[in-house]
Amino acid sequence: MDNILGQIRPLDPIELQLLDAQGCVLVEDVTVPLALPSFDNSSMDGYAIRAIDTEGATAEHPAVLTVIGDVAAGAEELPAVGPGEAAAIMTGAPMPPGADAVVPVEWTDGGTGDSAPATAMTRHTSGEVRVRRPAEPGAHIRARGSDVAAGELALASGTVLGPPQIALLAAIGRASVRVRPRPRVVVMSTGSELVQPGEELAPGRIHDSNSFMLTAAARDAGALAYRVGAVADDAETFRTTIEDQLIRADMLVTTGGVSVGAYDVVKEALSEIDFRKLAMQPGKPQGFGFLNGTPLLTLPGNPVSAYVSFELFVRPAIRTLMGVESVHRSSLRAVCAEGVASSPKAKRQFLRGRYDQARGTVSPVGGAGSHLVKALAHANALIVVPEDTTEVAPGAEVDVILLD
Repeated sequence: MDNILGQIRPLDPIELQLLDAQGCVLVEDVTVPLALPSFDNSSMDGYAIRAIDTEGATAEHPAVLTVIGDVAAGAEELPAVGPGEAAAIMTGAPMPPGADAVVPVEWTDGGTGDSAPATAMTRHTSGEVRVRRPAEPGAHIRARGSDVAAGELALASGTVLGPPQIALLAAIGRASVRVRPRPRVVVMSTGSELVQPGEELAPGRIHDSNSFMLTAAARDAGALAYRVGAVADDAETFRTTIEDQLIRADMLVTTGGVSVGAYDVVKEALSEIDFRKLAMQPGKPQGFGFLNGTPLLTLPGNPVSAYVSFELFVRPAIRTLMGVESVHRSSLRAVCAEGVASSPKAKRQFLRGRYDQARGTVSPVGGAGSHLVKALAHANALIVVPEDTTEVAPGAEVDVILLD
């Protein structure tokens, strides 16, 4: 892993519009140009009043105030509230001069004269309103700068922009930001036996699940991922196809064709790639290199092998391109309740597991076979069994890599 990450650099920053920047990493400190909110405004539908005019108000002896007008959100001309007066006000509307509190409409009769509390505002510019509870100065007012003050740091460089961060940027008036873009990852599977989902299977054929799985995994990691249909076992066709994808790729990922079989065309077609056999299970055959400057990772063809390899090698590489601070999945120690009866000697094993956070335990899911897709679908963790361990006793602690 260190060999791969040591050769990959974060993508160069670019300026993007807010929605295009979702999921990207900020590369600038963003400060607030104006206080937020930029004016005192009401947090409730009700009446803007002078708090002193409601002192001692009760349901039996309400404060009776003269309504001098309405203040809607976005209003520019504001009535001045004097002694014994009130202005009907909507949530988010600016506080009129003279008022220092808001009484919710539920504390009043809504200007109807009824004895029952009002449940909704009615539009009215005159008349009287009966306030049945006193309000303290500042009640139900969002004060200017109460969210963030002018000049304050809104978001620091290195922040990953999700929906709340996008909201903050929009609220302070930023239309675009400087970020590292999400990497464009092209995923390709190889094998003449592969058939697209939805198509009928002929004898000896299987549906192509790997390219869908890895494309989804790349998107989950934060990339803009594109899936290429399965390529037949022909080295020239494979080479041509993958070269055609370079124009839209910051990273290329292939699955299949990296073992020692006669039809393992990836090894045949890509002399630039360093192919290795790693002391791990699953995922022994791996490859990494650069094709015209674009990093290319070649993964095994068995589904579980491909997925484990993605989690260990591809996902951290994608996160490195993004420029995020932490590129690896979270890991912890957990009690392996059932134990592991057998693990291959001199190989680090990554077993699919189900982690129970409440109990702090993890249990193997399915067997060790690298074709067991159902077990993979029900796993939320990888159980790591070290190279020098051939079995794990029930109740022993193990390292666990969390997958969600």
